[in-house]
Amino acid sequence: MENKFQLAKDVIYEAGNFIKERMAGDFAIEEKSRFDDLVTDLDRDVQNLMIQKIGDRYPQDDFLGEENGVVSDISKGNVWVLDPIDGTVNFIAQKHDFAVMIAYYEEGVGQFGLIYDVMADKLYSGGGLFPVTVNGKELTSFEDKPFNRSLIGVNSGMCIQNYRGIADFGQQTLGIRGIGSAGISISRVLEGRFLAYFTHISPWDYAAGSIMGEKLGYTIRDFDGHSPDYKTRQELMFVPKAKLSEILHHLK
Repeated sequence: MENKFQLAKDVIYEAGNFIKERMAGDFAIEEKSRFDDLVTDLDRDVQNLMIQKIGDRYPQDDFLGEENGVVSDISKGNVWVLDPIDGTVNFIAQKHDFAVMIAYYEEGVGQFGLIYDVMADKLYSGGGLFPVTVNGKELTSFEDKPFNRSLIGVNSGMCIQNYRGIADFGQQTLGIRGIGSAGISISRVLEGRFLAYFTHISPWDYAAGSIMGEKLGYTIRDFDGHSPDYKTRQELMFVPKAKLSEILHHLK
């Protein structure tokens, strides 16, 4: 497992450098479901790069990725979950606050996850057998504090709609923050900067964070408290296990 973990670190740094080398040039931008759901040819090129690097070393492993219809069931065999550019709108609009993410599963069990905040050059990694670190510094497990001394991260659209009363819940805290990247938002929870994160995301957006979070006392659940399906886009929350029942009580 150590060899795969080190490979993941090497690949995610290479992917980040590849993005930084290409981001100053021209790249094609396409709309997916609507005008603010965007993808670039760089997203696809980065994912292809990661698949090639990992596949060359482990040709029997499978992949679940955001781009190009790369779909595998994480419950079967060895599966790498890839998000080449998490926060594509941020990448396009401001060249900041985006991440590359890798998670690795064996028969449905998360072995490790990595979130690389490219422009800040911060790598969050670990989970499973490995301690969770940021640039090699070990992170501490969740330390309890009241809602009124905490910030939460929320998807801006869900906040505007007050989905399941999430905006109302935010009034019980010091405030709501929206970043536009699931990976970076989750990393702020892992560091204790956010108490929790509420959003609408797909498996590649939360796989890495969920593995690391499990090690530190966090869990990912839907708004009824159930585990995600790791197949579809869902409304989910990344929260401390110790606060789950209390948070559910505040949601409609």
